[in-house]
Amino acid sequence: MPSDSDAYFTANRCNWDERVGIHRRDAGGSYRIDRFLEGDDRLHSIEDGELGDVAGRRLLHLQCHFGLDTLRLARRGAAVTGVDFSPAAIAAARELAGRIGRPDAVFVEANVYDVPDVVAGGFDIVFTTWGTICWLPDIPRWAGVIARMLRPGGFLYFADGHPAMQMLEEIDGRLLPTYPQDTPPDRPLVFEAATTYTGDPTPLAARRTYQWIHSISRVVNALIGAGLTLERLDEHRVLPWRMFPMFVPAGDGLWRPPDSQPAIPLAVSLTARRRA
Repeated sequence: MPSDSDAYFTANRCNWDERVGIHRRDAGGSYRIDRFLEGDDRLHSIEDGELGDVAGRRLLHLQCHFGLDTLRLARRGAAVTGVDFSPAAIAAARELAGRIGRPDAVFVEANVYDVPDVVAGGFDIVFTTWGTICWLPDIPRWAGVIARMLRPGGFLYFADGHPAMQMLEEIDGRLLPTYPQDTPPDRPLVFEAATTYTGDPTPLAARRTYQWIHSISRVVNALIGAGLTLERLDEHRVLPWRMFPMFVPAGDGLWRPPDSQPAIPLAVSLTARRRA
């Protein structure tokens, strides 16, 4: 009998399958596809300031969507494998890789928890950024997958929305705590969104999604428990998407609250290494 988590993943996958085509049309917006097709391999300034040189490294990109960042890293010399649970996303990633002449980029359709069963490990880097773990109920299991996929001495680079920000909603022009910290695996937050987050007005048919908020301590302790050593942890006051209507551009495709609002942490990033 299918579990509740199977139903959550199915609903979320249907939602992301729809978003692929919409995001592929986002030429000059948050996905910067026009610049990518012209040869631009820049990530956001947060990742570019922290990731380091990837040339010659085997790199696994978990929850890669349709592969833009995967292929940006391939252009920098990494031997990349991208994984996503959306068949539409993986098909689009493979098409995009062929379009820019990168047949060496590998894309695999799989739930993140199943990656060790379908992809050989021994990676120098596991890379996962922006809107990833909110779709996962079990963070210790996620951390265990990362540890299994890294070679001894290899490292995880992770960046995502800050859990303190994810607990908020904009209500009457104020950001107010609305959702609890550390969502239980069996009681996800349920959202209904008519459109995707890029501003495209195309209506979604699969509007319902199931999501989880994970505190920084939950994430860090899961990684430590999986045998990784935390090397760096940073908080950022900018975000690569417009989380709330009040947000204003911060440059480089990033967003922040207006000056009338107190500064809050919007993103978190970390590096954790598998012990040799």
